This record gives sequence, structure tokens and C-alpha cells, in this order.
Amino acid sequence: MATQDTLATYWSVQTPFVTTIAIEQLRLWATTSSWFKECDTSHWFEVDQTKLEQLQNDYQVECVDLGNQLLSLQPFNFTDRRFNSENWNTPLFGSVAAFYLLNSKFMLSLVNLLNIDDKKAAERMTFLVEQTVAASAPSNFFYTNPDALEKAIQTNGGSLVSGLMNLQQDMVEGKLRQCDKGDFEVGVNLATTAGEVVFQNEFFQLIQYAPKTRTQYEIPILIVPPAINKFYILDLQPHNSFIKHLVEQGHRVFLISWRNPDNSMANKTWEDYLQDGVITAMRVTRAISGVHDLNMLGFCIGGTLLSCALSVLIGRGDSQPNSLTLFTCFLDYEDTGPINVYVDEALVDYQENTIGGKNGSVGLFRGEDMCNTFSILRPDELWWNYTTSKYLKGEKPRTFDILYWNNDSTNMPGPMYCWYLRHTYLQNDLKSGELKCKGIPVDFTVIKAPTYLYGSEKDHIVPWKSAYATTKLLSGPIRFVLGASGHVAGVINPPADNKRNYWTNDTLTKNPDDWLKKAERHEGSWWPDWFAWINQHAGKKTAATKVLGSPEYPSIEMAPGSYVKS
Repeated sequence: MATQDTLATYWSVQTPFVTTIAIEQLRLWATTSSWFKECDTSHWFEVDQTKLEQLQNDYQVECVDLGNQLLSLQPFNFTDRRFNSENWNTPLFGSVAAFYLLNSKFMLSLVNLLNIDDKKAAERMTFLVEQTVAASAPSNFFYTNPDALEKAIQTNGGSLVSGLMNLQQDMVEGKLRQCDKGDFEVGVNLATTAGEVVFQNEFFQLIQYAPKTRTQYEIPILIVPPAINKFYILDLQPHNSFIKHLVEQGHRVFLISWRNPDNSMANKTWEDYLQDGVITAMRVTRAISGVHDLNMLGFCIGGTLLSCALSVLIGRGDSQPNSLTLFTCFLDYEDTGPINVYVDEALVDYQENTIGGKNGSVGLFRGEDMCNTFSILRPDELWWNYTTSKYLKGEKPRTFDILYWNNDSTNMPGPMYCWYLRHTYLQNDLKSGELKCKGIPVDFTVIKAPTYLYGSEKDHIVPWKSAYATTKLLSGPIRFVLGASGHVAGVINPPADNKRNYWTNDTLTKNPDDWLKKAERHEGSWWPDWFAWINQHAGKKTAATKVLGSPEYPSIEMAPGSYVKS
């Protein structure tokens, strides 16, 4: 990022921290940053002198302690996992890491003292300093990373050759791979739950899954996964496949497998995805199953699309769904978490003019750009640790199905992406009830079906309190459950793994913090809680379907289909 590079030209994490100098460095940098060009920054750096002096004194004390430790040759020990090997305990490399951590801590403390009265500007300032700090870690550079140096010596330089090959491959693909491309193959060791594609158009393939029980619940479940990644996050390997678990519990399951858009779809809109995507999938599922009021499930942006589609259908006079489930899903974009630092009018206007069709120009928003953007939001966990291990040490990343899926990104049509970006992240007016899709107001209050909402405690993509905010928008009975971990790992948590925990509270409160204070904590997976809930809305059990599809919608190919492989 240009703004990050500009800050690095003014401040180095390797120089001693001096509050007065650091203040001036931040001031000069802010005047050059495109993110702050519309801001009045004149008062940002007027920090109380007493606080500055105290900060400087605290730094001097810790710096002296660090010097004494170095002079006395005491070993260094770090809780930071970037420096947790024994090689970092030595005086030379340990002092480099310790000095980096010390300067970083005090620079971030200084940023917190700045007199920035605009919330977004303050978030951006903190974000950019954090990005610079993360990028400046001595572990990111070959000559200051003892583990990389040791590996190069042990392999006679072989690790450096491997690292260059890893870098070249990532540059060719345009993404930082967190799992090797050859570790998995969709349809072979991922997305292997048996089923058939029973319908397709230019937007999606509809998969109907084969039963694994003699009887099935009468009311089918139609799943709308995210349109940003491939559907198989819900059908990874057999042991952690949500889809496999569903059919084994006797549910009739239909699922949308979105097509990865190419240039032929570059002009498609949000409304197209509602009508020719979700609404068409509902029509076909109704026709094949013979059931009108379906159990509907949406994950992430899939849930946003689903909720909009249901609002449009109900506005047309259609009936309510039998039930609605939303996993880590936004309907209210008041708090979008760290991604908010990127979004402003300038960004959205640029996208609209280049790929959104505002001046007749349409294009695709590349999936790789979305993947890299989300990864850099957690730089130490999803970015720099991989560059260090892959490029400096020449190591192969671990084999992990979720990270493989994360790298298997998909494009978005420019008009669809820009409409979504403007009316959600920028303006947050999707919930207003005033926007129209297909001529019908998008009004979430018309959805009165029983609803299950799930949020993840450490989700940096859909903060759990934003998932909770949906409780104020829908009109039917709602159950909210909070799970541990993040956006994806929190959702994909099968009971057999006996991992993590979750919270429940049958009483919804206006404030999510109040809900959590009185919530009951449970060990293990939240899946059984949802299955107990959905079983109550699944109808009676009947003989399992013997033939998938119908005369009107015969089988096209075996699951997982061809769209997911493109």
C-alpha cells in the first residue's frame, strides 16, 4: 500500500523511540497520505505534554532494562510466536526482536494519544501504523531471522531456492497461497458428499444431495453459500462436512453452487443474482421437492442475498419461508470491523467508474484481490508468517482444507460488487426499507419466519455484534447463538472434534453485551443446538427420495458439478 510505504519513509522501527520526533514523523506522513487529504489534521498532534513525558520516561526505563539484559548476556524469551524458537533467545537476535517489540509498543501507544476526533480517521491511522509495524518485524528479513539463516546453512542454500520457487508461483497466481494447490482436489478429497446437479443456468448449478437414511424429513433445506468463494466450505472432508452431517441426520438438502464469473458475466447486477440466482433456485427446489415453504440457510454474503430475495418474494405476495438460518451474516453494516478502513466514497466511486458500469465500463472484481485484502487485515497470522516460512525458509505450507478453500477465490461482476459495496459497507442503507430490487422495497421486517442466527466470537469479517444486530430487523421468533473462533473456523466445527465452545441465551436484549453477560457457556460444537432447532421445523419423516431431480429437472451431472471447478 502506498500509504504504508510513505509512513516507512518517515519512521523506522529500528531507531530509538523519541516522542517529539515520532509526533513530527506522524504529522509529516499524515499530510502525504491519500487517506487523510480531506481531513483537518492540524489539531491531531496536539498531545498533552505531561502524557508525552510520561510515555518517554516509561520507554527509557524499559530501554535501560533491555540494555542491561543484553550486556549481562541474559537469554531472551518471547511469548510472541514470531520469535518463539530457541534461535531468538541468543543475545544478538534476541535483542533485535526485543528492541523491535519495544519500539512498536510505544509507537502504537503514541498513536492512541493522538487527538483524532474522527472515528474513521483514527481507525485508519492505527491500521496503517499496525501494518507498518507488522511489515517491519525482524522475522520478515533474511539477515535478521536466525531461523532462516540456520535453514539456509543446513540445506546448503536449498531453502533459498525453494523460497524463490514459492515466490515465483505466488506471483504467477497473483495471491499468497496459504496451502499448496496440489494438496487437495475438489471432487476427490474435498466436496465428496454424493449428489447430483439437477439444474443450471449461467449463475449457478443446483445440487441435490443423495439420502443416507431410509427416511427423510419432509421439508427440504436450500442452502445459499457465499458468492465470493466456492460452496465447498460447507462440504470439505467427510469428517468436517456440514452437508454430509445434514444428510446423515435425514435432511433433504439442496445447495447453490455459484459459477465463478468470467467476462461474459461482467455486466451482471445484484438484482440478477437475486432473481436468476436465489429466487430461481427456490423455484426449482419447490418444483422438485413438491414443498413450497422451504427451510432456507444463508452463509455470509449468501445470507444477505437470501434475505434480500425473501424480502422481494414476500413483497410480491409469496408466502414466508418455513424457517431461516443465517451464519455469520450482515444485514446491518453499522460496524463492519477492520475492513471499514478501506471503504470510502473515493474507493466506491473509482470502482463504479472502472468496473461498475457508471460510465459504461464494466469488469470483474478479482477474487484474488478480495482474498489478499482479507488476509492483510490479520497481517501476522495470515500474511507475514506465510511470507517468512515460504520465501525465507523455503517451507511448504501446512496442508489445511480451510486455507485451501480460502485461496480458491472467485470473481464478482463489477455492477453487482459495486451496488453491494455502496449500499452496505459505505451507506448502510440496505436495511432502510427504501431500496428497491426488481421494483420491490427490500424490507427485512416483512420476514416473519422462525430464524436462527449464528455469530462467531472472533470474527473479523462479520463482527458478532453485527450478526446480532439482525435481531432488530426481522419480525419472527429468533434464536441467536454465539460460537467461539472466527468467521470460518467457528462455523466449521463438527461435534466429533469436541472443540471450542458456544453461548446461548433464550432472552434477546437490545444490547448484545447484555445478552452475553447472561448467556450460558457450553463446551464443544454448536451444531447439535442448531440441529435440535432445525429438526423442529423440518416436518414429518417420509420415505427417502430414491431418484434425484424430476422429469422436469433431470440429473445433469454428478456432484460437486463443474461450476465449482472453474
